[in-house]
Amino acid sequence: MKKYLVLLASIGLFTSCISTKSTIKNIDENAKKPPLASGMFIISEYSTLSKYGIDQDYPINIGIIHPNSEESYAKYFFNGLEGPNGEKIIFKKIDTCCPFSTKHSNMGAGMLSIYEVHIEGTAKKLNFYFNIYEKGQIACPIGFKIKKRPELRE
Repeated sequence: MKKYLVLLASIGLFTSCISTKSTIKNIDENAKKPPLASGMFIISEYSTLSKYGIDQDYPINIGIIHPNSEESYAKYFFNGLEGPNGEKIIFKKIDTCCPFSTKHSNMGAGMLSIYEVHIEGTAKKLNFYFNIYEKGQIACPIGFKIKKRPELRE
């Protein structure tokens, strides 16, 4: 009986979390993914939002993709960036969080992925939030630079 009550409470907790309204503020259903070249997104714009990517309400809305493709898309994104002085970006997925309702998931809910980002040669580490269930403008976060395509480097 005790196991049954724990299971029932867990299901209730999970469904109450996913039935909440999404707090994501930077969804743009008309946004297009940037072009892909040399294993990276060709990012053309800088974000003006200080919270872009580093706040769960302003995640990197990478677009509606299959969960198995998430790692590749995160790599395309980070490969398109460099540190403020041209440093390499090192990243790894560390967690998921923040359930929200979405019409782009079979379950009616999505989770944000958290990636730890480190700028090589510095002690600076940031957590970035990724959303694979919604579209949004993909831009370079404040504090980073857009990497030039290898064939365009001088």
